[in-house]
Amino acid sequence: MMKKIRVALCALLVGCLIAPGAQAQLPAHATNHTVLLNNHTRIVPLRDLGKRTIAYVAPPRTPAWAALGQQLARYAPIEEVVIPADAQAYPAADERLKFHNTIILGIDASDLGNRRLLQFINAQATGKQVILVVLGEGAYLQALDFVNFPILWAPQPTEAAAQQAAMSVFGGLACTARLPRSFSARYATGAGFNTERIRLQYGAGGVVEAPQLGGRIDAIVQEAIRERATPGAVVMVLKSGKVIFERAYGHHTYERRTPTRLSDIFDMASITKIAATTPAIMRLTERHVIDLDSTMGHYLLQAQTTNKDKTTLREVMLHEAGFIPFIPFYRDLKPGDLGPDSSASHAVKVADGCFIRTGYYESVMWPTMLHSKRNAAGAYVYSDISMYVMKEVAEHQTGIPIQDYIQTEFYRPLGMQTAGYLPRQRFARERIVPTEDDKAFRKTLLQGYVHDQGAAMAGGIAGHAGLFATANDLAIYGQLLLNRGEYGGDRYFKAETVDVFSSKQSATSRRGLGFDRSDPDTAKHYPSKLASDATFGHTGYTGTCIWIDPKEQLVYIFLSNRVHPAVSTKLHDLNIRSRIQDAVYESLRVAR
Repeated sequence: MMKKIRVALCALLVGCLIAPGAQAQLPAHATNHTVLLNNHTRIVPLRDLGKRTIAYVAPPRTPAWAALGQQLARYAPIEEVVIPADAQAYPAADERLKFHNTIILGIDASDLGNRRLLQFINAQATGKQVILVVLGEGAYLQALDFVNFPILWAPQPTEAAAQQAAMSVFGGLACTARLPRSFSARYATGAGFNTERIRLQYGAGGVVEAPQLGGRIDAIVQEAIRERATPGAVVMVLKSGKVIFERAYGHHTYERRTPTRLSDIFDMASITKIAATTPAIMRLTERHVIDLDSTMGHYLLQAQTTNKDKTTLREVMLHEAGFIPFIPFYRDLKPGDLGPDSSASHAVKVADGCFIRTGYYESVMWPTMLHSKRNAAGAYVYSDISMYVMKEVAEHQTGIPIQDYIQTEFYRPLGMQTAGYLPRQRFARERIVPTEDDKAFRKTLLQGYVHDQGAAMAGGIAGHAGLFATANDLAIYGQLLLNRGEYGGDRYFKAETVDVFSSKQSATSRRGLGFDRSDPDTAKHYPSKLASDATFGHTGYTGTCIWIDPKEQLVYIFLSNRVHPAVSTKLHDLNIRSRIQDAVYESLRVAR
């Protein structure tokens, strides 16, 4: 009896630590019952997300239609518009849709007898791409014999059916189902189009594929929160393109006012190196815009008169250029360098109520890095200066600020909605998980401003830090790498480019080009005692990591704010990130 009570209390405690809405809804093995009709022009699954402005139009938010909208929003930015109950309000709804080029309409099958509604639907197809999702009795489909745009139909108006339809729209699920019987001459028995899965599939696969995984991860994160290693965390695991586990834990702070949610935005810290700067360099390398065996002086005029003139970009990417690890610029600030208000002289915001002198990065920081001490090349010394350099190289060769380049070339086309620099300019403060209560430099709680001091002084945009994102965005990027450069039906990198950058490229360290890798010294168990020797990724100082294992087709993501309210080593001391990764491997092996 006492054992049962202890188990129940443990379950209750874990439930308190897990944030609401923490689990995905669909079993990973669920059969997709969605039938795809009228897909002659292959609009479904949607591609070219970077060129789309998408609206989701549906009846008032019943559970099924709410689930459809929530699932759609995991793939791309969606504006939701409610179908008015009164047909007199259709013109107003039509006006709201004016600036959208892609319309996804959700309709109860029983409403297909509404002629005014059908006119409204048909009007949207003029000059736009329309996809119609119909849930309910198939006999009503005959009312749609006149339409030529794609229809996704499921017989049951349930949340699960709506989620499957949403994943079908974006290629998170492949469509293979057929109409079970004839509903009209056009929609006859056996009608239906096939599609392939081209994006992430979501589902509660942690229960289906690895029964013990959820409990093991819960216990480890519970320990981290209890020991004040971090006030909260998000854990996400992908297996073969399917989200098999995702859960949010704890709170934004130890005051427990704001529960952590899957949609929360975290400071990525050094994950910036591989999710912003490195993909830019990969793109420029494979297009022969830059050559990694050329020198800093070749690409940067300012480097030509320094001791870094002959330093090759390959040495920089491998952290073998002889750079010192970092320069604590914030300790050398002079009176007047910082101010409490924005002005022409202090236009660069480094935190709430804190502005640095305009041009400080260009006139002080960058020249100081270029003229800093350089040791003999060849030895591995991890240095933030490396990615300051590579950002400068990328911007000089593209003529585009790196924050804009990565959005245009990668994030928007991939459907990554939160990833980017300067999140306070794009999202509500409350959605961003706070980091340190900075007592030494900025004298404020950092929420939506990069934790790294140097990146903050550079205006929040640097090659080594400054990126913010959700776990879902990071998962999309991880799957792109696991797919060797392809995602959503589009190719972003040549397969060999991903292979070269992510594989061991150094004779003196485990590193790839930009990417960290599993340590060949198995006694170190880095990043996990069970990770394959092909595993690559990176950690972040704020308590983050992403690891991609091509041999096991795994992506593992852990996001936390272990530096809140002050920097602590407990996350590392308790080995939280690696133990969770161990549990993932062990649970999947048991499940086999």
